[in-house]
Amino acid sequence: MHTVVERELELKLVLSPERSIPVPARLTYRTGDPYAVHITFHIGSDSPVNWTFARELLVEGVFRPCGHGDVRIWPTKVEGRSVVLMALSSPDGDALLEAPAAQVSAWLERTLRAVPPGSESEQLGIDDGLAELLTPTTGGCDELWLRDPWPSDESRPEEGV
Repeated sequence: MHTVVERELELKLVLSPERSIPVPARLTYRTGDPYAVHITFHIGSDSPVNWTFARELLVEGVFRPCGHGDVRIWPTKVEGRSVVLMALSSPDGDALLEAPAAQVSAWLERTLRAVPPGSESEQLGIDDGLAELLTPTTGGCDELWLRDPWPSDESRPEEGV
């Protein structure tokens, strides 16, 4: 059974140093996808905007600047409040979002309790799946597996040689 850890919160879309607008968002973490976090932005359009990136990136970004390329995250203070800034870039444009650090940290702690760092691969069942694939079948082998599927000319005895 998979667990889902969600948190609704209001982010701020930073338009300029003096101006920002509120953006309702939902943070989602699924134990069935243990390496990723999902953020859904409800921007008043027909469909929400979804972003997915590494949970480890968000965990690190709460403490120090990290990321490069499409997702960059860093902590800072704005008007005395601790916030986490997320710079997101896509072919459709760039956005700078401000999230309350305490709410993001509390949600991340819940995800880390659900799947502790370093145990993500256990959630995927990769080891169990590989063991099942590599376990010999009981009751004998299928004859097809014992034959060479592509017999070469060299394996047949030549007549009249």
